[in-house]
Amino acid sequence: MTRDTTDRRSSLLVWGALAIVYVVWGSTYLGIAIVIETMPPMLSGALRFITASVLLGGILLVRKGTAAFRMTRRQFGGAALVGLLLLTGGNGMVAVAEQHISSGLAALLVASVPLWLVVFRIAARDRPGVLTLAGVLVGFAGVAAVSLSGGATGDTAGVVVILVASASWSIGSFLSGRIQMPANPFAASTIEMVVGGAGMIAVGLTAGERLDLAAVSGRSWAALAYLVLVGSLIGFTAYSWLLGNAPISLVSTYAYVNPVVAVLLGMLVLDEQVTGQIVLGGLVILVGVALVVSTERRSRASRKAEGEAVKV
Repeated sequence: MTRDTTDRRSSLLVWGALAIVYVVWGSTYLGIAIVIETMPPMLSGALRFITASVLLGGILLVRKGTAAFRMTRRQFGGAALVGLLLLTGGNGMVAVAEQHISSGLAALLVASVPLWLVVFRIAARDRPGVLTLAGVLVGFAGVAAVSLSGGATGDTAGVVVILVASASWSIGSFLSGRIQMPANPFAASTIEMVVGGAGMIAVGLTAGERLDLAAVSGRSWAALAYLVLVGSLIGFTAYSWLLGNAPISLVSTYAYVNPVVAVLLGMLVLDEQVTGQIVLGGLVILVGVALVVSTERRSRASRKAEGEAVKV
């Protein structure tokens, strides 16, 4: 197999995984909204991710054996930490927030994740370019506009919770490429979902959540099944694989595709209302995110070209 063929195959895998994350994760906001109609947010999230981890772990054991789960304590700890940040603090808090705000509004605010990533880079003494910083300022202006609108049309507490969830998800994504993780990305996903689900159980029980199975509607069960099989098993695994095989700036592009899918589905299925201010603020967020991601991608490509020139 030639190098060009290998590069082409790798590129196709990356874009295939991105397509999954683009569409599937955009639909999970709707799935979460339907699940929490008759289930508590944290405990239903725990059921979702622990079930998905059992399925993924079982498939991995059958295909690769126990060798796939060989890892150091530090690698296990890294995956566990990322799972808590991405799932317990990120996804779990999104479900909590959707009790108070629409799924479309939640998705628009989660679109701020790439902006938070730049903030954490600055804190780590990395120096983004001027255009990247401009994109961050533009994006956060949009976040402010959407947040103010959300406070007027929904629950301010829900807006605050979703912003905390976005920050937690961003920290997890930021750390995943900087700390030791299991060599097998699917084993890493399994651990992340197990630990993240356990964290959701702890938080849910502490918050007084109780799961009454008799009160759960068939609609919520169907949505939960979709979240387990498609949202978690396929979508989250694709995302975890991308974090280890594609630039974070490219992976982050899902943030300005997911909101469009989520808003449209919320309007069509749940009859969610979208105000002009939310639309305008959402567009500003997406412009800021697009500026950050495109600038970062060009910067990475330039640095790579310079490095290859030096080697020659």
